[in-house]
Amino acid sequence: MKKLNICMAALLLVLAGCGGNSNNTSAPEPFATPPPPPEVTFTYEVTAVNVTNAQPFSHLAVILHTQDFSTFSVGDSASVELEMLAESGDNSALLAMADGQDSVFSTASGAGIIMPGMRETVTISTTGVAPLDLQLTVLTMPVNTNDAFTGGNSINLNDLETGESMMFRGLAYDAGTEVHTESASDIPGPVAGGEGFNAIRDDRQDVITMHAGVLTSDDGLIGSVLTNQHRFLNPVGSFRILRTE
Repeated sequence: MKKLNICMAALLLVLAGCGGNSNNTSAPEPFATPPPPPEVTFTYEVTAVNVTNAQPFSHLAVILHTQDFSTFSVGDSASVELEMLAESGDNSALLAMADGQDSVFSTASGAGIIMPGMRETVTISTTGVAPLDLQLTVLTMPVNTNDAFTGGNSINLNDLETGESMMFRGLAYDAGTEVHTESASDIPGPVAGGEGFNAIRDDRQDVITMHAGVLTSDDGLIGSVLTNQHRFLNPVGSFRILRTE
């Protein structure tokens, strides 16, 4: 009986010790907040080559944006900003419009006129957390026309790694905003020096189409200041996009 009492006392001491240890257990530390992902800079060199015989290109309009932004669609009516570029070569309204959109990362303008056989490179960049939905648009006007424009619309850059490049051909589009008179008063290029943009749209189609080419005075178009040297076939430009960063 004495031995049983001793055993019971020992057991109580052990249980008491276990209870004391559980009370001293510290609470687990909270998980540390992971650092934010680093931002990445995306930089591209956009090179345009004028492959026409006698159609200078206006200042390039270059826009880096997401898939939610678009400057035009064949079969739709041209915006006023695109009309200004296609009729006068002025890219300022188009770039200003793009700068005001949440879906646009950045814009850039070419430095000057690109003469036939010449080229120009424009650099454009943005910074953000990868991956970004990146699209690029580059537009210009063959200025010895009424309302033609060329370039690339919403070119997908998502698979382009640093050091890689891609090329595409620039087809000629008709903005559908001005009748192709080819007269001195309507063509802004050096062959005529006309007014360029006019807010009155006298082309009954008023939709963007592929350009059929110019019909010159050599072809019998009365009043045209263009000759056979101003004719063009698609493509009218060659474009290269190089990711440098």
